[in-house]
Amino acid sequence: MCGIFPFLYLNSENKNYYNMSEHIKVLVVDDEENSTNLIRKVLLKKGLNVTGENNSVAAKKLIEENFYDIVISDLQMPDLSGMDLLKIKPKDTLFIMITGYGSVASAVESMKNGAYDYVNKPFNLEEFILKVDKAIEKISLTKELSNLKKMVPDKEPYFGIIGSSKKMIDVYDFIERTAKINVNVLIQGQSGTGKELVARALHINSERKDKPFIAINCSAIPENLLESELFGHTKGAFTGATETQKGVFEQANGGSLFLDEIAEMPYTLQAKLLRVIETWEVKPLGSDNVKKVNVRLISATNQNIREMISAKAFREDLFYRISTVSVTLPPLNERMSDIPALTNFILNLLSGKLGKTLSISPDALKLLMNHNYKGNIRELENILEQAAITAPNGSIEPKHISTNGEKNYFEEYLSNSSGISLKELEKKYILKMLEISNGNKKKTAELLGIDRKTLYNKLSEFGMDL
Repeated sequence: MCGIFPFLYLNSENKNYYNMSEHIKVLVVDDEENSTNLIRKVLLKKGLNVTGENNSVAAKKLIEENFYDIVISDLQMPDLSGMDLLKIKPKDTLFIMITGYGSVASAVESMKNGAYDYVNKPFNLEEFILKVDKAIEKISLTKELSNLKKMVPDKEPYFGIIGSSKKMIDVYDFIERTAKINVNVLIQGQSGTGKELVARALHINSERKDKPFIAINCSAIPENLLESELFGHTKGAFTGATETQKGVFEQANGGSLFLDEIAEMPYTLQAKLLRVIETWEVKPLGSDNVKKVNVRLISATNQNIREMISAKAFREDLFYRISTVSVTLPPLNERMSDIPALTNFILNLLSGKLGKTLSISPDALKLLMNHNYKGNIRELENILEQAAITAPNGSIEPKHISTNGEKNYFEEYLSNSSGISLKELEKKYILKMLEISNGNKKKTAELLGIDRKTLYNKLSEFGMDL
């Protein structure tokens, strides 16, 4: 990853660090000329663009007329103090205060008023350089974040699909080439990569855009009800069928039908779906009437269908029918450069939901960009929502970012569950995830890293209320 994101690994040996340093402007203010010259000399050796000034009034004018990334100022000076200069610094300037050993209280006060850091005078040179290095790293991250945000398109043409990485541009190209062609599409990719968003984009960019877009998740519907959901039923067709109901093929007539997690469809039902796709005719349960339908079928799965075909779990003939053309969405770990744009988009949505303005610091963004995402965009959304709730003033800092909550919960149960069976441990863990999700089974399945059908099977196995 270092080769892709060199700005995340800044240190004194990093070439990119020095390239960045050349563009950082520093103002050193101290009424003691020797002190100013010493600091300036040290910083020049680091490749920084340094200006020294011994007169605090002249320094005030420099700050007002120029932008400096870093201002390093003595606290006690004739005419104007370091605190006076701190009050006029631009928002994005990092201010490092130099104080005497007897002025620690003043140094702390300066931090409360917006100083980035402080050093004691006479100061330890290594400590001083370390603090300057940290300031440079923060500036580097801030500027990189700003540059990445500029790459985010002003208008997203695909209704919520965010990203400008090469792999996402390939996805956009696929949508443009495929949307207006009336063929069946298979979207493959891990859970949380945005398969339904791509399906909606295909529909909205097609000639069917003014007709219905109907979506169902095949793994979320009990097996005994899925056939009725697909093809419809008449009143009295089975126990509980109190009225006639159209299936999703009829509901989507003229438009697009999205079958999410199609690989979870029972093998016996796959043959009936194949028949419908071959004839575009449906026969509701309990009826002898055949109805013609005209739909654009878009399917999606997070499974390896070819492996399922080999295992006789998915029909090969159905696979070829649903995948006239196909696209595989990249996992988030393969497009990490999109995280700043995704984060910005998600925080904007959360700002409206939570009723407060949200922002994220460069250091917090760095944590997000170094995380290994198993749950893809859904996991990023979950991390940011938790952070937004715990950040009292809306400014998300590293302390608000929790990227290993699930692992910590599991380790907690492992460490406190000696003497119980693995089955009981699994049951306790599922109950804990249900509690965290407030009973939301979809979210629980995501936290556990399983699909909802597997979760329902587990709940049934443990005798839990569905």
